[in-house]
Amino acid sequence: MSAAQKMVEGIQQLTALPAVYHRVRQVLDDPDSSISDLAKVVAADAALTVRLLHVVNSVYFGLMSRVDTVTRAVSMLGMQQVHDIVLATSVATMFKGMSPASMNMTRFWSNSVMRALIARTAADMARAGDTERYFVAGLLADIGHLAMYQVKPELAEQAQRDAIQNGTPLDAAERALMDCDYAEVGAALAQRWQLPARLAEAIGAQIRPTTAQIEGAKRDAAILNLARVVVDGMEGKMETEAILGLIDDETWPLSGLKPVDLAPVRTIAEMNHSEVVTLFFPNLAH
Repeated sequence: MSAAQKMVEGIQQLTALPAVYHRVRQVLDDPDSSISDLAKVVAADAALTVRLLHVVNSVYFGLMSRVDTVTRAVSMLGMQQVHDIVLATSVATMFKGMSPASMNMTRFWSNSVMRALIARTAADMARAGDTERYFVAGLLADIGHLAMYQVKPELAEQAQRDAIQNGTPLDAAERALMDCDYAEVGAALAQRWQLPARLAEAIGAQIRPTTAQIEGAKRDAAILNLARVVVDGMEGKMETEAILGLIDDETWPLSGLKPVDLAPVRTIAEMNHSEVVTLFFPNLAH
């Protein structure tokens, strides 16, 4: 068992997604299933139905007419997109119960949403398709840190300090202290949750996108890498031009984007950030 898997074994609250999500996955994985089958599964969970319709009818989706039923939501959005929204709302619900003493959870959630929005916007601009999948990937990209601060808070904080003091990448500081980094832990969590293999692969390869093996995952990982660098730069109050200098040259061809795309990606994500934080984390102060 790897160090990342051992760390995942050490936490309780993040080791299981709601049962309804797995029922949604079963429907999606069944080639004989229909829109009606998925609608029935979602509609059987009142809380999930409310969350789904709330998200679908938000300005975030910008639909021209109001969606009042799960069946119509599935018909308009498609089964895969509904799956992605169910996953995002399930993760958001699970996040609410997590609050490691040494983590600023408001900042964590806010940054997670920004990564999600940058990933979604970048995927849309690169015509990568299924943009909600990228939103979910961005939302989950830093989940490894939540596990690390839950299981080994002292070492996680020490890694953060070492990275700052020594000018070394955070993932390198984490591996030196814990034999794994946040991307590896995030991938282990995604595997534990039985999420799609391509999603887990992208999370695990977000630091070094070329290491992804599953078809399509290199592009996903490159977009997550871009989102991570941009959010880290924004945390440091950096202008877009300065952030461009932090992005590896190989990220651009892998992601399908060009440096000129970064400014509009950032602008669109920032415009939507406040609303989406409220949408998925209504109790979050921002």
